[in-house]
Formats: sequence, C-alpha cells, structure tokens
Amino acid sequence: MDNKTQDLVDKGIMLPLMEEFYTIQGEGSHTGTAAYFIRVGGCDVGCHWCDVKESWNADLHPPTLADTIVNNAKKYANTVVITGGEPLMWSMDYLTNLLQENNIKTHIETSGAYSFSGKWDWFCLSPKKTKLPLKEVYKEADELKMIIHNKSDFDFAEQEAAKVPKKCQLFLQPEWSKKEKMTEEIVEYVMKNPKWKISLQTHKYLNIP
Repeated sequence: MDNKTQDLVDKGIMLPLMEEFYTIQGEGSHTGTAAYFIRVGGCDVGCHWCDVKESWNADLHPPTLADTIVNNAKKYANTVVITGGEPLMWSMDYLTNLLQENNIKTHIETSGAYSFSGKWDWFCLSPKKTKLPLKEVYKEADELKMIIHNKSDFDFAEQEAAKVPKKCQLFLQPEWSKKEKMTEEIVEYVMKNPKWKISLQTHKYLNIP
C-alpha cells in the first residue's frame, strides 16, 4: 500500500472493504428489518467459532473510498450495519458522518476491543473473552449480544451485562455449531433470568446472507 492510500485508510476516508450487500438483519434487536451491510476487513480478536475468518486479514481486502460505499448504500436502504472483522480497528468518523448526512441510520456490530469512533444510531456490543472491550466502549452500548458456546459463557455474559447502561438490551445467542444443545440451555436460562432475550441467527435459517 502506498503512503497516500495508507494515510486515507488511517483517516477512515478509505476502508478495507470485504463485502457489501442488502439483506435482512438476522440477529438481535433489529431482527427481520432490511439493512445494507458493510463488512470491513481486519480482526485480531480470534474467535475460534467465527464464521467469517476470511475477514481477519485486512490486506486481502482492497481499500475502498467511503464515499463509494455510501453511494452504493443509499441506492438500497435507509439503515446501514457496519460489521467485520472488527470495524473499530479503523476510524468510523468519516463514514458514519457521511451516512448520516445522507439520512441513513448507522448501526454497528463490534467486539468493542478498539477505541470508540463514529456516530451511531445503534451500537451493538458483542464482547469476546479473547480480547475484552475497552472501558470507554461499554457506556455506548444499546444492545449487548453474548454468544453462548458452552455453559461457562453464561457467567461471562453476566459479568459483561454488569458493565453496560441500564437502557441496554441484553441478548443471549447460541453459537451456530452448538445451536441444538445451547438453545435449550438458553431458553431455560432466560426463563429464570428474564432481563435477557434470545437472539437467533435467523438469516441462516432463512438461507440468506
């Protein structure tokens, strides 16, 4: 990458774009709603069950102008979900300002492991044990989405729930490869602890992106 391009990436004017697509939000609070997804490359959180490991190496994904991304998004939707990878590895200020100037709502899905940036209409925080969120990020959370892979993850979920604002919606989501076993566990847990809701990866059941 030449110095000029690197400078633009550092400022968030260009981003390592892995893919962008218009679909239905499959998880969490906005399940079932139409949104334009922007998947940014680059992640070092290292979840062993990640289903988008090809996003981890940012160098594989070409730096793309944020203006181009916004022009593509506004053809389709009034809500954009920025995901990854780990989108907060990059400055989100320029992209989100531009989206909001075009009357597009900005949502993010992040582990919170990097410094907060961007202007968000909805902030979905999904902490991972391998690289915890920064303290500054917890207070931004509108939604806490905890992935449940085994029983110990319930304790981790409670630890993380204690760090977010009271307004934050709390979700438990079974890790896809364990969904048969862990969905049953989650149902039982939520019935005993009704502050939590269940999130399912409905897009996988619907066989859509």
